[in-house]
Amino acid sequence: MPVLALLSAVLVVGLEQTVQWKYGAVGVIGLLLLTIGIKAKSPAVSSIGAVVLAALVTRPAL
Repeated sequence: MPVLALLSAVLVVGLEQTVQWKYGAVGVIGLLLLTIGIKAKSPAVSSIGAVVLAALVTRPAL
């Protein structure tokens, strides 16, 4: 069980660092909103986070 928790923590930190490097602080805020919304079972908060991330990903195409 501790190995699974450690692996999960490493994966989350790696994902957060990748988002921070590629999309900056706004990307981290979007990822944080999405994560908080999912954990709190709040569709509004998770939707806002998803929209922020989608806007960052599609920004060069606009």
